[in-house]
Amino acid sequence: MQKNSFPRVSLGLTAAMLSLTATPSLAQDVQTVRIAHAGPTSGGIAHIGKDTENGVRMAIDDLNAQALVIGGKRIKFEIMAEDDAGDPRQATNVAQKLCDAKVAGVVGHLQSGTTIPASSIYNKCGLPNITASATNPDVTKRGYPTTFRLIANDNALGAALAYFAHDALKVKTVAVIDDRTAYGQGLADVFKATAKQKGIQVVAEEYTNDKATDFTAIITAIKSKKPDAIFYGGLDAQAGPMLRQMEQLGLGQVSYFGGDAMCTEKLAELASMAGTLKNVTCATGGASVQKMQGGLGWKQKYDARFPGQFQVYSPYAYDATFVLADAMKRADSVDPKVYTPFIGKTQFKGVTANIAFTPKGELTTPAVTLYSFKSNQRVALN
Repeated sequence: MQKNSFPRVSLGLTAAMLSLTATPSLAQDVQTVRIAHAGPTSGGIAHIGKDTENGVRMAIDDLNAQALVIGGKRIKFEIMAEDDAGDPRQATNVAQKLCDAKVAGVVGHLQSGTTIPASSIYNKCGLPNITASATNPDVTKRGYPTTFRLIANDNALGAALAYFAHDALKVKTVAVIDDRTAYGQGLADVFKATAKQKGIQVVAEEYTNDKATDFTAIITAIKSKKPDAIFYGGLDAQAGPMLRQMEQLGLGQVSYFGGDAMCTEKLAELASMAGTLKNVTCATGGASVQKMQGGLGWKQKYDARFPGQFQVYSPYAYDATFVLADAMKRADSVDPKVYTPFIGKTQFKGVTANIAFTPKGELTTPAVTLYSFKSNQRVALN
């Protein structure tokens, strides 16, 4: 009995030990790592902010499915989503909150006017932040080692639109409107400078704000100048009503140019399907989803989870989240002080592109895509 019972106990212990050895994750601690999204999820452009937040949520789900082990611990990623309402002051409050909460990284902010002041706070507390959308060159000019951009900047967008206006549409005269934000004014300045270099005459310059809805006085003043085109530096929430009012005031044949923040799926709805949509050419800082190396499959997953919510930036927010996690893996640490230097050495094959950064935190090979609207649907031109 004793001889027979001993081997049975020994085999049982051995089997248990083998089981633990074969599945080490059962013996590992689980560490929760929070990645934040910061952007406007209330107000006039909440649909754009929600789109980028959706991208982060998708990425976190896909990262968790990989059961990553970093620093000897199994990692569970969670999102900490904060609304900056598109307001620079609220953005700085959000930034400080995220620093105090000791999140591991931030995807955001959406706009240049919120990203620029928030990035100063992130730099002070050593928190890496990647914007999927803010395009003003000043975002990276200060050279913060914590700040990165995953999209082409206004120098590329404004110039591309001016070249297209001159070379493809043969525009001779243009009126320029901007919303006085860091984004809108910066983009308009680049467009104006490039347009003038190409020989296009700027016949009017007008200003509005990012809360306006009535552009009758501005459009009436521009109409007297008889421009071939109007350039607007601002958001879709203003571009939509402006296009509608242009049609009502007899500017239905004037070409209309703008940047990525008005180049959304929602623009047609905001313009009430006005006939002036056919005159729109807008630019985004990246490839169209159809031409992204992982775009089509990713978009199917996005639409299945968030039907009808896609706008522009969610693929970039998705990739930004993966870039943060990739740097953590290579550093074998989720501590921002340890893994942040690894972001600058990124060589990551993302959904949007093969991602690598310059020493200033810009993409090494940014792309620009021009769009028009046909039958009220956004269509890529290149």
